[in-house]
Amino acid sequence: MNAITSAAAGTYQRLMEGRGELVALRRELHAMPELGFEERRTGARIVQALRACGVDEIHEGIGRTGLVAVIHGQPSTRPGGARLLGLRADMDALPLREQNDFAWKSATPGLMHACGHDGHCAMLVGAARYLAQTRQFSGTAVLVFQPGEEGYGGAREMIADGLFDRFPVESIFAMHNWPHLPPGKIGLNRGAMMAAADRVQINIQGRGGHGAHPHLSVDPVLIAGHIITAVQSLVSRNIAPVDQAVVSLCALQAGDPGAFSVIPELAQLTGTVRSFKPEVQQVLEERLTRLVESVALGFGASAKVDYQRLYPATINSAREADFAVRVARWLVGAEHVEDELPPSMGSEDFAFMLQARPGAYLRLGQGGPCGLHQPRYDFNDEILPLGAALFAALVEQGLPLEAP
Repeated sequence: MNAITSAAAGTYQRLMEGRGELVALRRELHAMPELGFEERRTGARIVQALRACGVDEIHEGIGRTGLVAVIHGQPSTRPGGARLLGLRADMDALPLREQNDFAWKSATPGLMHACGHDGHCAMLVGAARYLAQTRQFSGTAVLVFQPGEEGYGGAREMIADGLFDRFPVESIFAMHNWPHLPPGKIGLNRGAMMAAADRVQINIQGRGGHGAHPHLSVDPVLIAGHIITAVQSLVSRNIAPVDQAVVSLCALQAGDPGAFSVIPELAQLTGTVRSFKPEVQQVLEERLTRLVESVALGFGASAKVDYQRLYPATINSAREADFAVRVARWLVGAEHVEDELPPSMGSEDFAFMLQARPGAYLRLGQGGPCGLHQPRYDFNDEILPLGAALFAALVEQGLPLEAP
């Protein structure tokens, strides 16, 4: 990976000197995965690493298992006092059985770091060490190690626990490794980066009976099939073609596979709805509910929709996105920065932080044959110094030294 510019060479080289320690930390975290709000061993190891880095303050137990490290730069003489800038990394793993066979594979059966949060934490620790050693910024860097990103709403928990009241950052930034970009490339855009994620559960109440006498029953399996087909029209016939949305019904539970001639009484569908705009989200919730209830009624059954809005869309604020683009170009050169990266229909609970503070969410290319959330995934250790350098540069350039 030879994308570092001459302007950034000094920063990168200094971080490269500690690469071995970052790799060791990342692999240690990989071997001890923990689910959301259970990251106690993970948090303790990160605290140990942060103390060795020489950060000024460490605050534990924010949002249950979240951590915040504070590093003060040079004194500020600006009116209103020193500025604060936030950086965030996520800590939790996934309920997935790892299929890799290397020395640092998960030691906990059924859990693994399949999304690279181990790498994100190691990169932020690397940035912490650099910033604590150099102090070439004016203001305060606030490093947030967030629990429970994988469906637990850890960002929301930290905010509710006073994160931004205790650490009133002016802006906050996060990054995520991205196998779909080559190593050394950075991607983002000036608007939506990831979609809102909603969970849908549809409960269909029919009337059970014998498979040989279906006319005496109200078959919820048949009704579920019609609902599955009907919802495919929600986006194509209710949402403007220039807007993006997805409705996917991903699971169906009904009856007993061993009872081949029994029509069940109940059926349940579970799925997800993804969108970028609140008005699109509202239309889809309303139309889905009406469609499901109407289809069931047409067959003489009833259906109830449980619609849960989990994560809002992850929207970069324009000013902070432009700033992040400039920092990324300074680090790796304009030819290695994709500043109009297409948004993903996946979701990210950093969205809650971006609702509370201006900021930006970046993609850091890592390449590799395996995508996220797969049992053979592993973080690419070659990009650890680059990610740490990007975190550090966001602080140094976001909180520049004041003229004497």
